[in-house]
Amino acid sequence: MVDNLDLIPKGARVLDVASGKGRNALFLAAAGWTVHAVDRDAAALARLDGLVTTAVIDLEAEPTTLGHREYGAVIVFNYLHRPLMPVIVDAVAPGGVLIYETFTVAQATRGRPRNPAFLLHDGELPALVAPLD
Repeated sequence: MVDNLDLIPKGARVLDVASGKGRNALFLAAAGWTVHAVDRDAAALARLDGLVTTAVIDLEAEPTTLGHREYGAVIVFNYLHRPLMPVIVDAVAPGGVLIYETFTVAQATRGRPRNPAFLLHDGELPALVAPLD
């Protein structure tokens, strides 16, 4: 995350998808960005109350929207649900950035996760986030 801070436009609204306990959301909020965190874990999001805005959403069970071209940056770490990718891409504003970091199939030889549903194939991410570059 720190290595990519310069990619996030100053003053941009940031969406943290599957934020969990909000480590990245809190970091960005402390650095001055306005952050909205979404996750299915209400207890984890409650810890963020007042520091960032939050929404409890089961990203895998509900047909959902995360906003249409609303965020100057969307961040996703250690989470992969392929059917949600068009929704994530739709949330990125024109000129915005998607920062996505998760495991690849190589991870299965090192430890968890091993479930192929949670592992990207080599070169898969650009196809999943098209038309973003």
